[in-house]
Amino acid sequence: MSLPFITFTDADPKLNWLDLVNTLDSGHLLPKAQVCDVFMNQDQNNILSRHAWIKGLGIAVKTATIFPKNKEYGHINGLLTLYSHINGIPEALIDFKLVTKWKTAGDSLLGATKLARTNSNKILINGAGNVAQSLIEAYGALFPNAVFTICNRTEGRAKKLIKMMSRTYNVNLGGSLENEVPKADIIASSTMTETPLFDGSWFRPGQHIDLIGAYKSNMREVDDKTLLRSKIFVDSRDTTIDHIGEFKIPIAAGIIKKSDIIADFYDGKAIYSRRSDQDITLFKNGGGAHLDLMTGKYILDTFT
Repeated sequence: MSLPFITFTDADPKLNWLDLVNTLDSGHLLPKAQVCDVFMNQDQNNILSRHAWIKGLGIAVKTATIFPKNKEYGHINGLLTLYSHINGIPEALIDFKLVTKWKTAGDSLLGATKLARTNSNKILINGAGNVAQSLIEAYGALFPNAVFTICNRTEGRAKKLIKMMSRTYNVNLGGSLENEVPKADIIASSTMTETPLFDGSWFRPGQHIDLIGAYKSNMREVDDKTLLRSKIFVDSRDTTIDHIGEFKIPIAAGIIKKSDIIADFYDGKAIYSRRSDQDITLFKNGGGAHLDLMTGKYILDTFT
């Protein structure tokens, strides 16, 4: 049996953000995924495996090693293995970074297609890492006339991203978040902060907030006031509400309730939508393993 190995370099130029969004949307019409994570570590080194199984689609195991002292190849490496839903036979090995790039930004883009105003053209991105780069690509596909503003704690890194992306997109350096947030139609944040960076008083009616960064129980990017002013949506209740500090902390404190989360992608278009141009919509990108599976199948189908 010859198992295809799909690399970032080979596949990335062939993929399309809007096609991926359609695939992710269709994937949530299938039976709800079974998901689980396995984590192990020795000293400073870690391995994380995420598993997903969707009836009628397939099985995915995404494994990443995190070796902080590995300078030669980078400290995060891994693979996604896809298995047939019919007989469990392995179908492909896909580069971890390829899947993660397209899954993460594609997840946010699907949220924006449902929640952001269609005339949005001013997009603020907080952060200047790899995710910020893919968010510019993804949002640029949905909003081709978008003007991007980059805010980042380290200005030099923001300038480096702007220089690289300005060849294709309208990208500018922003000032403080307090000054830039009110100007934007969409605010996307992908940082490693544990304490909120956004004050709820900065937002105005009609905006869409896309939160990617927080992924652990002690991490938050926005404050309580932001949540109280927003219509809250998630990609999956199962991978966000009880696991990520963005909700877990304010729910434990009685600031919001689980019932304040209006919908996840499995709830369908009738519920998962913007109701008014005056609403502030907030989307939490949890990036569960079921999205890795959907993205992996899209990559395999497109590449082969």
